[in-house]
Amino acid sequence: MKNAILLISCLDQKGITAAVTSFVFENGGNIIDANQHIDEQSNTFFMRIEWSLSGFKVSQGKIADTFKVLAKTFDMTWDLYFTGEPTKVAIFVSQHLHCLYDLLLRHKAGQLPCEISLIISNHPQAQSVAKDFGVKFVLIPVEAKNKKVQEKKQRALLVKEGVELVILARYHQILSAEFVAQFPNQIINIHHSFLPAFVGKSPYDQAYQKGVKIIGATSHFVIPQLDQGPIIEQDTVRISHRDAIEDLKRKGQDLEKIVLSRAVRWYLQRKILTYGNKTVVFE
Repeated sequence: MKNAILLISCLDQKGITAAVTSFVFENGGNIIDANQHIDEQSNTFFMRIEWSLSGFKVSQGKIADTFKVLAKTFDMTWDLYFTGEPTKVAIFVSQHLHCLYDLLLRHKAGQLPCEISLIISNHPQAQSVAKDFGVKFVLIPVEAKNKKVQEKKQRALLVKEGVELVILARYHQILSAEFVAQFPNQIINIHHSFLPAFVGKSPYDQAYQKGVKIIGATSHFVIPQLDQGPIIEQDTVRISHRDAIEDLKRKGQDLEKIVLSRAVRWYLQRKILTYGNKTVVFE
C-alpha cells in the first residue's frame, strides 16, 4: 500500500505539529514517521510526516486540495509525495566512472528507489557501462563553442524522459544558469573535496601540497554559483604523511561514492528540505 509524505516549512508558530498530525488522524491515517526541526535563527519550522494511505478517508488525488486549507492557515510552503511512484533520474558523467558504477550497483540492489531513465555523457567511456546495466546512453560532446546548443539538447532529453532528478556523477562541465534554473534543487553534484576548502580544480594536489591530515567529499544541490549550492552531505577520512597523491585519490573516490549515494537516497526518500542556501535532512 502506498504512503503519503508531506514536507513542510513555515514560520514557527504554536499548534503546527498538532494541526498536521490531527489532519492525518481525523482522516483515518496511520502515521509511519514524523520528524520536525526548528531553525532558531530564522524562526523557521520544518516537518516531514509520512502516513499510510490504507484506510485514509481522502482519496490520493484529493489530498493536496484538502490540505491546502490547513497550509494556508499557517502560510506553509509544502510538497506532497507518494511512495510507489519511482522518481525518474538522469545521470551525467564524464571520464571518471566510479560514482556511476556505484549508483548503478546500488540501484540494481534495490537501495535507490528510482527509475534511471538515461545516462548522458560528453565522453564515450560510459557507453559500455550503460549497456551492461541496460540503461539508455546518450553521447553529447560539449565544447566551449557548442555548449549552448548541446545543453539545449540535454534539457530537451530530460523533459522528454520526464526526468525529475539530475545526478552529476563526476560530470566535468559547468551547467549554465539557464539549465540550473530549469531544475531548481533537482541537480545533485558530488565535489571531490570538503567544501568550502580546496574548491575548483585538482583538490587532491592542493591537499597534498598543504599536508592536510583529513580529506573529504561534499554532495550539494547545484546553483549558478560554482560549488556554492546547499550542502546535503559530507564525510571525511584521515590521511597521513605516508599517503601519496594516488592514495588520496583512492580514499577520496571511496568517499565520493558514499557521500553521493547518501544524498541521492535521501532525495528519493523525500527527506531533504532546502531553505536559503542550507538544507534540513531528516535522516
